Amino acid sequence: MNQNHSAGCSHPLSMPTRRSLLQQSACGFGALALTDLLGAAAPTAIPRPGDGPLTPRLPHFAPRAKRVVFLFMHGGPSQVDTFDYKPLLQRDAGKPLPFAKPRVQFAQTGNLMGSPFRFAQHGQSGAWVSEIFPHIARCVDQLCFLKSLWGSNDAHGGALLKLHTGSDTFVRPSVGSWSLYGLGTENQNLPGFVTICPTLGHGGVNNWSSAFLPAVYQGTPLGNASVPSDQAAVRHLHSDLPRQLQRDQLDLLHELNTEHAASRAGDSVLQARIESFELAFRMQLEAPGVLDIANETERTKHLYGIDEPGTANFGRQCLMARRLLEAGVRFVQCTHSYKWDQHSNLEVDHRKNAGEVDLPIAGLLTDLQQRGLLEDTLVWWGGEFGRTPTSEGGNGRDHNPHAFTHFLAGGGVRSGFSYGATDDYGYYTVEDRMHIHDLHATILHLLGLDHERLTYRHAGRDFRLTDVEGKVARGILA
Repeated sequence: MNQNHSAGCSHPLSMPTRRSLLQQSACGFGALALTDLLGAAAPTAIPRPGDGPLTPRLPHFAPRAKRVVFLFMHGGPSQVDTFDYKPLLQRDAGKPLPFAKPRVQFAQTGNLMGSPFRFAQHGQSGAWVSEIFPHIARCVDQLCFLKSLWGSNDAHGGALLKLHTGSDTFVRPSVGSWSLYGLGTENQNLPGFVTICPTLGHGGVNNWSSAFLPAVYQGTPLGNASVPSDQAAVRHLHSDLPRQLQRDQLDLLHELNTEHAASRAGDSVLQARIESFELAFRMQLEAPGVLDIANETERTKHLYGIDEPGTANFGRQCLMARRLLEAGVRFVQCTHSYKWDQHSNLEVDHRKNAGEVDLPIAGLLTDLQQRGLLEDTLVWWGGEFGRTPTSEGGNGRDHNPHAFTHFLAGGGVRSGFSYGATDDYGYYTVEDRMHIHDLHATILHLLGLDHERLTYRHAGRDFRLTDVEGKVARGILA
């Protein structure tokens, strides 16, 4: 019996020697390594003959969200006057800040300034919300507040570029362009990335450009910040011509452009220009109907505040965004521009600004929920930075990139939840700090994209939205 045991029929409880373990598992290590290498090199989807650059592609892993709507509050809303309630700021108003201010500041500020607005807790989550957002307050159990965001630039131009592209010093592709590049679009008759009434300042077109990504991934603007949203529409040239005549003209143009492109191999701008003519032709049938809100019910228009002068402009943006998302557009941005930069007169202007967007945002959340779209649509709200808890000029606040608040909803994030924290006065992030790179990594993760694998080779190296940084904030995932 002893001889049988020594021949290899070891006792179940006996420990294998190191040599036998390596002999038995060596091939397994190689298989694991090969699996990892193949997985890392695998494309998001297998290209098929005839696939275009906007053909829908599989994500890296199962997504929580299929689409994104970014509600951008241009100017920098004050976190301590909106969603980051600070009782000690109220108690110590008028006193000096009890710790050091940043070494570099956009402007000089004085003592602490309490919020002029009352705060109250709402919903089962008990979230604190300023009185200037009564409608969003009723939606807090759908929201995930990110209270520990921070950035690296205290000027509007740099901060906007950082928020939209991940870089405040170089021209880089926007987050919408990266999303479109990674996933394609679900509707070939509409742009995959649309920005409604975007700002033309503080970086302007670079905030929705594709930079070195192929130009087909750039955002399509509808109007701009100086145009009311009821005039933000797709304009078609020669729409009075018969469709077949337009098709014949476009075919001739395509033939000439293709001949021209043959001598300019690799010119993505030219290729995108050629594709834009085709997209414009296809859009003629679908875009007008998608963007026309006339057939929406009066109840829906009332839900978004389109029947009220103060909320009509941003309400129409939000309703257009819902219609675009519903039609298969991957990424939509609505911009409330440029209104949140209260270096003075904060009480009056923040109240007015909030009044213009509060009802439309709550209406969008409600509408998406009722239509079953919120579950796989990521709603993202926020500005380029926050504001100081110290006073500028007695009734305003300066730029503060060291702490600000955004909120997310739907799309796989926890609801009725607050992530991270700032200090007792809201000047610096102190818990679960979330840099802009972390925010971008998290948004891509919710779309099923690994931010470290979503790369594009340019100028001799691989680039990504998060550069060489970024961590997914897994604590906010549902």
